[in-house]
Amino acid sequence: MDREIAQYPDAVARICLQYGVRHLDRFGSAATGGAQTGRSDLDFLVAFEPLPLGTRADAGFGLQEALERLFGRPVHRVVRSAIRNPYFRRSVERNKIPLYAA
Repeated sequence: MDREIAQYPDAVARICLQYGVRHLDRFGSAATGGAQTGRSDLDFLVAFEPLPLGTRADAGFGLQEALERLFGRPVHRVVRSAIRNPYFRRSVERNKIPLYAA
């Protein structure tokens, strides 16, 4: 795992609690060892707790902004339940690194 991410387990947990995250996993180049530390964007797979309909977008964008502030670089978030492509799903599941579970 990217050492930079491993330095902040408590901050990641606080952010996840704040935005109703059930599971947060890392995937992409930093998870597979192909990233340039400190330069690559960060890819996260997220599953949220059941949220009221009017709060889902706020939680998603709030989580993304909080993680970008913490790590100082762009963050891409993929909601687990939104993945429709079976090849992409298998790739993500095969390479993900768990970071947080409620």
